[in-house]
Amino acid sequence: MNGSQAALLGRRLHLQHGPIDLIIEAWGSEDEVHAAYSQAKHAFDGVLDRLCSELPVLRSPVGVGASGPVAQRMMRAVSIYEGFITPMAAVAGAVADHVLEAMCKGRQLRKAMVNNGGDIALWLQQGETARLGIGNPQESRVDVQPVAIGAEDGIGGVATSGWRGRSHSLGIADFVTVFACSAAEADAAATMIANAIDLPGSSRVSRVRADSLSPESDLGARMVTVDVESLPVEDVWRALNAGKVLADDLIARDVIVGAVLNLQGETITTVFDDFSKAVSGFSQRIPRVLPDLKEAL
Repeated sequence: MNGSQAALLGRRLHLQHGPIDLIIEAWGSEDEVHAAYSQAKHAFDGVLDRLCSELPVLRSPVGVGASGPVAQRMMRAVSIYEGFITPMAAVAGAVADHVLEAMCKGRQLRKAMVNNGGDIALWLQQGETARLGIGNPQESRVDVQPVAIGAEDGIGGVATSGWRGRSHSLGIADFVTVFACSAAEADAAATMIANAIDLPGSSRVSRVRADSLSPESDLGARMVTVDVESLPVEDVWRALNAGKVLADDLIARDVIVGAVLNLQGETITTVFDDFSKAVSGFSQRIPRVLPDLKEAL
């Protein structure tokens, strides 16, 4: 397998190896940022190779036996769930967390961000704020709803999942965006909440076996969503409320800080009280299609 590649994009660092594509940015003095980027590159080297060597374990629901640092993060993130989930549900977030931790170690930075295809690991010094926007990249005019995240919110990760995304989904959510303490935790939670937003048996939902789309999928023969027709509004809210039950439970258990659930233009926002102001008015402006998380600093 070819090695990882690194390039500066203005003040940002781009790291890529196979399917992993990271956009990294740090704020601080020039020397500190340079050192942080060097640490990020060093931490990224070998990540994909180690994950590939552990794939048989990571694609299984148990996940026992994986020992790599990213694999360990993945397994911790999914260990709390009782329903079907494999460590692969947290892979993008876990990679982002791994690189973020390495680049910040021993550095004097104001803030840092690792964006792994929309799953974002975030670190903020006390008093710092980041603004993340959710927009629709499939339209020429991107309508972005900014969410302000402060260091006091305790959010270290943001992730999005849904049937329109890069990975297959068991549910019908257009998107679920989750805010959590780490990107791996947000990634796993977004997957599970998106799976819970569903209408089992509905003739308006088209599904196929996951392994018919991706022979090596960790979902195996489970049926994944490939199309959702226009739904009656009562069905939309019934599906969204099923996801909200899980999201509320995860907030009550301090697993996540908040979540935004969207299906066919209808949105439910559920958050920990102290974070509620950051997402106030969110549901009135959210776009209909799976968003791409973009920084709006």
